[in-house]
Amino acid sequence: MNLLQTIDTPIGSYAPDFELPGIDDQVHHLRRYLEKFQAVGVISMCNHCPYVEGYVDRLKNIQAEFAPKGFTLIGLNGSNVDRETKSSFENMKAFALRHELNFPYLWDSTQDVTGSFGATKTPTAFLIDSNGIVRYKGKIDDHPQDPLSAGEDYFRTAIASLFLGEEIDIPQTEAIGTTLIWRN
Repeated sequence: MNLLQTIDTPIGSYAPDFELPGIDDQVHHLRRYLEKFQAVGVISMCNHCPYVEGYVDRLKNIQAEFAPKGFTLIGLNGSNVDRETKSSFENMKAFALRHELNFPYLWDSTQDVTGSFGATKTPTAFLIDSNGIVRYKGKIDDHPQDPLSAGEDYFRTAIASLFLGEEIDIPQTEAIGTTLIWRN
């Protein structure tokens, strides 16, 4: 396994802008999303992570819940396809179709954007306000193995707080998931 020194964009700083291809064969720019939406959630994810598999429906529910308020999720795949071919661009399309994703799924083939955000695991959630400031990062909730379990829904709570104009009580948590493998 190769380790990459990540930039680890801190809470309160600007999110790294990006220009990445999506499974819809379009190029996606964070700046354009920030012009259109009040908040953007970026999820570091991949096609082969069992944690991502367990969270897909929860992520789709978050998208459906907050989209009417001016929110969108963006899936960001920064996996090393040299080591894990299940995360290839073509397999991303199949993954999105199989799970009926209701949000864009982008390919970070160089891993630059993933590293700039500071993601080290999949899934890792990042909440960005309309000014491009990272307001939350970390785990989606504290019950990855049981979606129906009661517990702390950190990401959903952060989004709700942002839309209410309130302080985000827990702006950062330690992500739980599969460690990203970095390219040489």
